[in-house]
Amino acid sequence: MKFVDEYRDAQLAQQYADAIASIATRPWSIMEICGGQTHSIVKFGIDTLLPKTITLIHGPGCPVCVTSAEIIDEAIALAALPNVIFCSFGDMLRVPGSAISDAASTPSDLLTVKALGGDVRMVYSPLDALKIAQNNPDKQVVFFAVGFETTAPATAMAVYQAQQQGVTNFSLLVSHVLVPPAMEAILSSPTCQVQGFLAAGHVCTVMGYREYEAIAPKYRVPIVVTGFEPIDILQGIYLCIKQLEEGTAEVENQYARSVRRQGNEAAQHLIQDVFEVVPRCWRGLGEISQSGLGLREHYAAFDVHNKGLLPISPFPHPPISSECLSGLILQGIRKPHDCPAFGTRCTPEHPLGAPMVSSEGACAAYYRYRQLFTKQWTRLDS
Repeated sequence: MKFVDEYRDAQLAQQYADAIASIATRPWSIMEICGGQTHSIVKFGIDTLLPKTITLIHGPGCPVCVTSAEIIDEAIALAALPNVIFCSFGDMLRVPGSAISDAASTPSDLLTVKALGGDVRMVYSPLDALKIAQNNPDKQVVFFAVGFETTAPATAMAVYQAQQQGVTNFSLLVSHVLVPPAMEAILSSPTCQVQGFLAAGHVCTVMGYREYEAIAPKYRVPIVVTGFEPIDILQGIYLCIKQLEEGTAEVENQYARSVRRQGNEAAQHLIQDVFEVVPRCWRGLGEISQSGLGLREHYAAFDVHNKGLLPISPFPHPPISSECLSGLILQGIRKPHDCPAFGTRCTPEHPLGAPMVSSEGACAAYYRYRQLFTKQWTRLDS
């Protein structure tokens, strides 16, 4: 397939791996920030081609995984209400909140609420949820707005259209998060092992990469905007290692076929019109200042917290499971197979943590692919 096959060429992949080995003179640790990149790395065995001195650290680049258990608890409570139609992307339905239980009557996730009779609907776009609200004027329709900057424009457009069309029974449970503040939080941590970043190509397609131009020199880390196919990732690693070996710390754009420095300015203007920057609690990382999006006052009527559907007092912070290592995994400190519950007590069917649920979660990637791939790069041609 054009524009895909050429980025899965086994011979070219080996050439890039050899080139990386030829320039790497010391150990380096690089974090890929996007869960889509993590899945490609594990699926195609990219890490097995690299020199053992090159460590790929899986970052918190899965919006499903970093959505706090507190917000999941709010989603479950809303979805259980009799007058609510709760709309969500499919990969949020199995994400556990704080009440992990084997009891069928205890809703530990949105799928359990649906099984118990709640009107929970999977949608592919917030505009689908808006249409549901228009078709059900006697119901309160809540859309679970999660994701990085990539999905924020579609959410903003749904809110904008709802206001323009006077749809009053539509609202959002907002959990949008921003990548650059999370990168700075990781780099500021005393346990940080990251020496270079592969930035998320899809986020940069929307936002560009101007924000990263301040982060790279501040923390002395090269940042390479990278795509998601095997050749993309290997090129990104090569460019990052080259900078590290040369002692430079700049932003480079490997994903030039999709990303421009300024990004999609029309999408950015829409985001800025509807949302403002707010603090956000990330699962595994805690609260990060200025790392989330919340509705501006002009659109406050579409915030579900202003609908009177939830208790006035905030939900209590849920206890942290002593068994699940998702927090350490999301910070890149541990790998999924380091968790004693991985693949036994924690599986995609019975997850203990969000990284085992999401299609972009590191634990799900290791569970699905790590036992299957070999170092034979002929798999890239399949």
